[in-house]
Amino acid sequence: MSEIINRVAGSNLLTFDLEALYPEGRRMELDIKEWLFEEIILREKEFRKFVAGHDWKQYQDSYVALYCSSEAIVPAWAYMLITTQLQPFARKVVLGNLESLETSLFESLLDRLDLEQYIDKPVIIKGCSHKPVPPNAYVQATYRLQQVARSLFYGEACSSVPLFKRK
Repeated sequence: MSEIINRVAGSNLLTFDLEALYPEGRRMELDIKEWLFEEIILREKEFRKFVAGHDWKQYQDSYVALYCSSEAIVPAWAYMLITTQLQPFARKVVLGNLESLETSLFESLLDRLDLEQYIDKPVIIKGCSHKPVPPNAYVQATYRLQQVARSLFYGEACSSVPLFKRK
């Protein structure tokens, strides 16, 4: 009987796990709909009053997604004004929903990531995660890794999907 050999364990295949990059911290959404007159019209004086009276400390060390759930047309300065109040407390502020926030967080992380260990190596981008890794993070990881890796796969080592192989 021949010995069973684990070819995956013996290969030089590197796993790139986006979940391992996931920045810990509370995620919060701030819907400004309630700060608008009849939830649709921004009146500057009243809006500034809401901003001045809001408890900004509750966002301490949080990642914040700003948005308006009504169909109001909100001028850019309104979100900018809110950001000036969040800046001393929040770790990051984005305009959009929680997926926009996660996408922005991963884009920042991937842009700063040192990819030296993946140069000319076969790399598998791990597919399953228990944390909310946005689909765009997989696209951005593929884009960055393709520049350095010899080959790219998606999934798990035992059942991967080939994506790219350098010629």
